Amino acid sequence: MRHPPLSLASALPVLARVASAVLGGYALTVLTAIALAGALPLSRADGVLTGMLAAFPLYAAAVMWAFAAKSARHAGLGMLGAVVLAGAAAWVAT
Repeated sequence: MRHPPLSLASALPVLARVASAVLGGYALTVLTAIALAGALPLSRADGVLTGMLAAFPLYAAAVMWAFAAKSARHAGLGMLGAVVLAGAAAWVAT
């Protein structure tokens, strides 16, 4: 059984979701880890460790959300909003 060739128009939304999940998820987790490390009332080492450990499930959730969003545009805009909020929290915490 032969499948029809994949067109750029059908592959572009998938590529946009992948970019949103990988790049946006990474930015979100890094900024959230920085915010947690600065905001938690722990020693510096414990705060960094806690922020890094919280990044793992957050990254998994961000990737799942990027593919569960209604459209690629919603995935990108939602990820951008979350990254801006995490960046603001990291800026305030440091």
